[in-house]
Amino acid sequence: MTDHAEQAEPAEPAEPAGRRRARPGAVARHRLAPSAPEPTAVEPGAVEPGAPEPTAVEPTAVEPGAVEPGAPEPTAVEPTAVEPGAVEPGAPEPTAVEPTAVEPGAPEPGAPGQAALGPTGPAPTGPEPTGPEPTGPEPVVPEPTGPEPAAPEPGAPRPPGEIRSWPPSFADRLTSPLPGVRALARLAREGRLRPPVESLREIPELPFEPGPLPLIGPGRTALTWAGHASWVVRIGGLTVLTDPVWARKILGTPARVTPVGVRWEDLPPVDAVVISHNHYDHLDAPTVKRLPKGTPVFVPAGLARWFRARGFTRVTELDWWEAAELPGEDGPVRFDFVPAHHWSKRTLTDTCRSLWGGWVITAPDGQRVYFAGDTGYGHWFQRIGRRYPGIDVALLPIGAYEPRWMLDGVHTDPEEAVRAHLDLGARVLAPMHWSTFLLSAEPPLEPLRRIRAAWEATGRPREELWDLPVGASRVLE
Repeated sequence: MTDHAEQAEPAEPAEPAGRRRARPGAVARHRLAPSAPEPTAVEPGAVEPGAPEPTAVEPTAVEPGAVEPGAPEPTAVEPTAVEPGAVEPGAPEPTAVEPTAVEPGAPEPGAPGQAALGPTGPAPTGPEPTGPEPTGPEPVVPEPTGPEPAAPEPGAPRPPGEIRSWPPSFADRLTSPLPGVRALARLAREGRLRPPVESLREIPELPFEPGPLPLIGPGRTALTWAGHASWVVRIGGLTVLTDPVWARKILGTPARVTPVGVRWEDLPPVDAVVISHNHYDHLDAPTVKRLPKGTPVFVPAGLARWFRARGFTRVTELDWWEAAELPGEDGPVRFDFVPAHHWSKRTLTDTCRSLWGGWVITAPDGQRVYFAGDTGYGHWFQRIGRRYPGIDVALLPIGAYEPRWMLDGVHTDPEEAVRAHLDLGARVLAPMHWSTFLLSAEPPLEPLRRIRAAWEATGRPREELWDLPVGASRVLE
């Protein structure tokens, strides 16, 4: 399994908490609890204290809808329309209660605590980070209702490196419930943590074709797949790394089944790094340690402190639909942080304490690359496509999707990746997040077979599917 906490890291200093931000386009729904006094439990059939002894009365059969004998004739009352969420006239004023996200079949709040799922099972034990822990129940995942609101228009870029305050949790941005105790128990019972043993014979057939980085001139964009979600994106005169993981092994998972596609010493100077979220297979501390501390890093809201604690001096953290720019040889390159259907967790106590998302990188001449990071399928893709028309290449995950009952909300399968590509209106689909770490139960080569079949079913040109081997490159024409 992927995208779960694997081993606790040292504590990070907590930043000041700001106002909670609602997920763009979603309306949080609250359950309302009346402030009426708690009723006194009475045994069935018992008489309340102080009440007269009841007299047994033979029940009389009453036709449905008829008036009981002796009752006054009812008067028809015109129903009063009540706004959704409003209090009915005459009802006591309700008291708002913080909603709670509960997985179907999982324990209700107040039951024994849920164990958060790590990339390979339950989150490990270890020292907990200090800092204020969010109190109160978890928020309910709001269901999208009505027509999808339009994405906000691109705004002016934010200043790079600014110090910002964030709410203590981004759990209100979740679009699917997180796994609980019963889900973990079912997973352990079914034993679907890794691919079937007989399918491991496919590992030698995984495509791996490392080669030199292509030579490109001004105004050209080139992409090289280093494996998993790590890309070398050369755009607008800059070299950008996405979710760089050059380690042979990440904590709690088996080692790579294919080597890194680009040797670290063969990389050109790195001009910028973008991070999608803090899961270990996307944020690798040993790889980050190899970067110069002055490297510009673009991260989700709430994650800058992790980098600053490690000495990085040019860290820009953004909320969804925010952007920043970096000067390049061809002019400013724009980095827009966009929503994703996912979550975040790195230690036992930091669930959703930082945001998650993808990046739209736009060159001065308008060439545009969308890096999805980790995501399930959902409504965000259409909104991203409407706000950023003309995406040239969409880097979309196609692996780590089985079992579906547990992972469909956070990881696209190959067919969903094709749907997401169509929703985005992108020209080229470049699959990723497979063929590197065996993080879930599908056979190693299954994602490639399924993405090719799903693409063929669309009737789109075959050359617009960049199903690259690890280490291979393409130049955007």
